[in-house]
Amino acid sequence: MKTLSGPDASSRMDVQPDVEDVVHAVEALNARMAEARAGIGKVIFGQSRVVDETLITLLAGGHALLIGVPGLAKTRLVQTLGVVLGLDDKRVQFTPDLMPADILGSEVLEESASGARGFRFITGPVFCQLLMADEINRASPRTQSALLQAMQERKVSIAGHYHDLPAPFHVLATQNPLEQEGTYPLPEAQLDRFLMQIDVGYPELEAERQMLIATTGPAEATPTAAMTAAELVAAQHLVRRLPVGESVVEAILTLVRAGRPETSTLDEIRRGVAWGPGPRAAQALMLAARARALLEGRLSPSLDDVVALAPPVLRHRIALTFAARADGLTVDAVIARLIGAVG
Repeated sequence: MKTLSGPDASSRMDVQPDVEDVVHAVEALNARMAEARAGIGKVIFGQSRVVDETLITLLAGGHALLIGVPGLAKTRLVQTLGVVLGLDDKRVQFTPDLMPADILGSEVLEESASGARGFRFITGPVFCQLLMADEINRASPRTQSALLQAMQERKVSIAGHYHDLPAPFHVLATQNPLEQEGTYPLPEAQLDRFLMQIDVGYPELEAERQMLIATTGPAEATPTAAMTAAELVAAQHLVRRLPVGESVVEAILTLVRAGRPETSTLDEIRRGVAWGPGPRAAQALMLAARARALLEGRLSPSLDDVVALAPPVLRHRIALTFAARADGLTVDAVIARLIGAVG
């Protein structure tokens, strides 16, 4: 019987337990995510793609922008996720008169019983694990920018002092594509902070039938916790441990770089795209592909994951020229062309 010795033996002995640990962790998480999906399904009817993309965003440790007309259960989905995943969730209704301090918090001057005066920081609603920014585009750019540091660095700076946010921290923002009067479009820097833009459409006929019956009866189903915040953090660490094949890495790089006018080999991209996805888009697509594989109980992502997640990851990171829009070109058509170029 041949035995291993030297550095090869130690490296293989180190790798094997790690692989077994990952396999067991994926199996255990797959069971918990099945419970979470079932819990969400009691309240949210249909919308399986929206639910999966939102869960993928959370597993990847990112933020999501949910866009859809009123009445599609965007707010209810966020509230349900807070309960099912065991997260401390808060909601902020964005309005034109909302100020940054209404989100982040502020320092107040207090006087103690002894007469000593000092400032005390009162935390705002951003100090939670799941923040719902409802109709985010209705607040002023100044207020919108208050979330930039929180979304990127998981901390806020108030009066020169840093305050760490709870872990995990996620922002799920909603936006209504109708009634754009009095709204403020999100700047590109903030859009890039969202890992995905999830378009919420109308439910299928059977799902809407189930919803109609379930929500107009004497009692409605309520979600129950299927996970804890600590388990979600552990799942996010597990996502980063999944191996990624070289073909998937190359597909992500090809897809992202082909969407930039400066580096694209596609004539329609060079002519029709004003600016394309940056490096953060490639990072988001890599994490999202890993999270999708984990959600489906697989040990590594495939090209199918990249193709499926390219639209929600890239659609808010591509801007078309005026001429392209006038010719009827859409961002989704550009992304479909990029996917076709990848093969």
